[in-house]
Amino acid sequence: MKPNVKPQGEIRQSQLVTTFGPGSMVDLPDHSVLIAGLDAWTAGGEPISEPRLSRKLAAVVGVPSVDLRTPPPADDDPTAPPRGIVAFQFPEWFIVQGAEPQEEGKFRTRLLVHRKSLTKRKYIDRDQKKRSVVPVRFVRACRAGHIADIDWYAFVHNGPSDCAKQVRQLFIDERGTSGDLTEVWIRCECGKAERSMAQAAVLANHALGSCDGARPWLGAFTKETCGEPSRLLIRSASNAYFPQLMSVISLPDRDQAIKQTVDRIWNYLEVVEEIGQLRYERKKAVVREALDGFSDEEVLAEIQSRKLGAAKTEKSVKVAELETLVSAKDEIGEDRPDGVFYARNLPRKVWDQPWMAPIERVVLVHRLREVVAQVGFTRFESAAPDTEGELDIGVKRAALAREVSWLPAFENKGEGIFLQFNRESIKTWLGRKSVSDRATELGLGFEAWRKEHAGANRQAPNLAYLMMHSFSHLLLTAVALRCGYPASSIRERIYAFPEIGYGVLLYTGTSDAEGTLGGLVQLGRQIHEVVKSALDLGILCSNDPVCAQHDPPNPHERRFLHGAACHGCLLISETSCEQQNDFLDRSLVVQTVQNLGAELFSEILANEGSPA
Repeated sequence: MKPNVKPQGEIRQSQLVTTFGPGSMVDLPDHSVLIAGLDAWTAGGEPISEPRLSRKLAAVVGVPSVDLRTPPPADDDPTAPPRGIVAFQFPEWFIVQGAEPQEEGKFRTRLLVHRKSLTKRKYIDRDQKKRSVVPVRFVRACRAGHIADIDWYAFVHNGPSDCAKQVRQLFIDERGTSGDLTEVWIRCECGKAERSMAQAAVLANHALGSCDGARPWLGAFTKETCGEPSRLLIRSASNAYFPQLMSVISLPDRDQAIKQTVDRIWNYLEVVEEIGQLRYERKKAVVREALDGFSDEEVLAEIQSRKLGAAKTEKSVKVAELETLVSAKDEIGEDRPDGVFYARNLPRKVWDQPWMAPIERVVLVHRLREVVAQVGFTRFESAAPDTEGELDIGVKRAALAREVSWLPAFENKGEGIFLQFNRESIKTWLGRKSVSDRATELGLGFEAWRKEHAGANRQAPNLAYLMMHSFSHLLLTAVALRCGYPASSIRERIYAFPEIGYGVLLYTGTSDAEGTLGGLVQLGRQIHEVVKSALDLGILCSNDPVCAQHDPPNPHERRFLHGAACHGCLLISETSCEQQNDFLDRSLVVQTVQNLGAELFSEILANEGSPA
């Protein structure tokens, strides 16, 4: 592999975290390159402070601590020290442009040559003519992220051959006009061997051999033991690179706030042993005023932890966020948003309508800061965070560096709307037989998916999560039609914890220093109208009755993780969805033409007219 190629091209900093990070393949105007690992980057850009995310990522990669930094920015100053990102030339096999004369009239054929056969990126043919080349679009890889060039001589001869030592010419033939793999053939000059690329696509054929653990983005001598079968990979295919990301919303440190509050009134609380004593102490004005906004359970946990000298177990990403969102204070007219997180309850009288019965609280998040970091990547199959926002430590991810001391990250500033669901409404809904019957059908679909994805670690979310996820997609579509932001720029976070609460956060953000313009918060003041529109959208899909009657475990449709969901109703941009458009069923939200009776918002739309 040719090292230290510095192509003249530019990529946005956020793309180096989400799309074109270490190990990804990038087509630039004059090159096809593999982005190098973090060891080959110049030191990262600006540091990003987010201790909660840093601690969790350090545990994932198995190091004591890890810094978060933006990718290094480009520098046009010729006198400044070199900054930027190194890329390696990849693949190293090329197709010579122009059909070979001896084959014209039969099918299109071109030479397949190695980088060592080129002179200043040109191929000099037998007539001494310089001919341009383009990178071959086929490489081999495995699910662990390893990648390498195909051994073309071994592939076309179905094993070792003297043609490799004799450096006989190879040809790539296009025996048709569709570009289908069955029409693409590799042929050797010896005339004794040719093979269709369609055979390379069949994993059972083992046409590409076993993976040798190559990690070329980390440089030379970085192979590791693998042994998985090599798979055919198209360089520009969507399954060539799945960055494994983890994101958190920056929150005021609630635990620290409780600690400081208990410190101030410890002389009142040191005698407290159980919740009844705490409630008695809270009747005192000083204690009541100090503990305003903190629940009895939170305060008692801090008291007991202090007495036992025990360190608290760190909460999961979403648990900490949910606790902060549900503890937001009521909106007061003279309040001015400040800090990186500022949220206020919208008074119930503003949005109270019959169809909002399952909703307990509406929180307008005037300011929020989201930090997104990349910890690794996979190929062929994605490995997203679980429903609690945590990364699975057991996932085999490809490393971003030989030795990880920092990880690339970026931050967005924005706003959002949070809807908290009533826990009793959810509990009552889950207890209905029609709901449990639908849960069984959806569970059969997930089991069918598991059979086709042997070894996958993915777990099915609870039914409340699935319902709120479907509601979130309907709401996001309705919000995008009104707020002025495109749907692809609005993202979701689903909170489904039976012991703590349930909720949906829709938010948007930008890397601009000033954040967003307030469109979501302003729309939040008419949230009852938006929810009504969202529920109306879910009742009838343009693909009904086919969509509503979809059977999740149906082996012919192969949409095992969907109930009543399709591109006509629930599927949205995958950048907005935290589950890659899986685990969706609008029949859990509203009544569809299938009339299963499993909807949460039951009999509401039938009795209420549209809002003015």
